[in-house]
Amino acid sequence: MLEPVRFSTDDGVSLEGEIRRPQGEPRGSVVLCHALPRRGGSKDHPLLWAIRNALAGSGLTALAFNFRGVMRSGGTFGGGRSEVEDVRAAVGFVRGLVLGPTLVCGWSFGANVALREALDDERVSALALVGLPLGESGSELPALPPPSGLRTFRRPVLLLSGQGDTFSPRPELELLAGRLPNAEVDIVPGTDHFFWRRESEAAGRVAAFAERALGRAGSGG
Repeated sequence: MLEPVRFSTDDGVSLEGEIRRPQGEPRGSVVLCHALPRRGGSKDHPLLWAIRNALAGSGLTALAFNFRGVMRSGGTFGGGRSEVEDVRAAVGFVRGLVLGPTLVCGWSFGANVALREALDDERVSALALVGLPLGESGSELPALPPPSGLRTFRRPVLLLSGQGDTFSPRPELELLAGRLPNAEVDIVPGTDHFFWRRESEAAGRVAAFAERALGRAGSGG
């Protein structure tokens, strides 16, 4: 069952979201970050629905929300810079509802924002980055932190991509994984950046990662 919610960022923007709770006592939480708003990204994409359902099924309270300027969220598109505040507010909101560790999962644009937010947010226990745009494909987004900054992030990271994803190709993911102390690369064969008709498989891989990563994080979150 979905619960509509609203929460506000530190810079005063009101965001809309939805909470999906697991059956039974939650063991933690997850924040879901959607793709580029200017290309139609929102919390309602089938891939994010599948991931949300899989993670709620594994015992996490899931918060999906719309970035500023999208649908009924306030504010205006911030090019991926202001959106860091949106993720930070979402983490705070869901952790106010649920004890335990918190996973942040982002797809495409949302993966870029999630990584940059999590680097200095100790409340984030693990990251699942799906179709993270790299190289020239990520040139319209804010640059990722330099290797020296990435090496400081020792929490578990999943780098998930489709085999044919030209935005997030395996060689560049493996290069990035080499700069993150606790990262793993997972490639879904026979699909691309959008995971059409393979959403459930991608979601299952994210849920399996969450089981491993949050188990290591412990119940204290």
